[in-house]
Amino acid sequence: MTGGTEQQIQRIAVTMPAHDEEQHIGRALAALGTALDTLEREHPGVPATVTVVLDSCTDGSAGITAARVAADPRFASVAVQLRSAGACRDQGIRTALLSHPAEATGSLWLANTDADSVVPPNWLVRQLGLANAGADVVLGSVEPDAYDLDPAVLSRWLELHPFRENHQHIYGANLGIRASAYLAAGGFPHLRAHEDRRLVERTRHQGFRVIATDSIRVLTSGRTHARAPEGFAAYLRTLGAELPAATGS
Repeated sequence: MTGGTEQQIQRIAVTMPAHDEEQHIGRALAALGTALDTLEREHPGVPATVTVVLDSCTDGSAGITAARVAADPRFASVAVQLRSAGACRDQGIRTALLSHPAEATGSLWLANTDADSVVPPNWLVRQLGLANAGADVVLGSVEPDAYDLDPAVLSRWLELHPFRENHQHIYGANLGIRASAYLAAGGFPHLRAHEDRRLVERTRHQGFRVIATDSIRVLTSGRTHARAPEGFAAYLRTLGAELPAATGS
């Protein structure tokens, strides 16, 4: 059994992929800044950084990110042409690993979110607490933004995804993992969708301790125009298609 390490976390690295997210990324970056501030106040000895992986962006996402990077040294960005959520997440994580001793990956925590998502202020503090209590993987919950979504579709989504501890869901927009577990599981596969599910399946197979919680719920875009063929937006669109009377389709 590989998992079960309880090494205390000494540093946190956040990765956020982005592909043409100019409508959402400013809010996402601001929320991450607040989460970093909260961590700094409550755990001043645990530094944290954010790497934004700009994937094939043709809109204003890079400019918005550049402004944040210039204003806050805790943020950095890298531009890639991958067109893959899994490859982007892995790129950001591998970048963070370059500045961390290879023999100390058990003390590095990798937090993951998306550029269309808003993390809560306690996002990093809570993950740190769970990691230091022995978790190797933390699966947070997400809530679609009601502003973007038909009320009937949102109601159906909430029915299928009740907010509770020990839930069964996996979201790349709200996932944390110990770097040693990430490397042992082979990292995020370079897929356009379901890279998060594949990674978590591998960690469970190898015996790492996986904790699911609703205590760090992330607000994510409720759009139904899919960026990935089988991603979150595509799933919401499928739910809408199942409710023709409610949605007026």
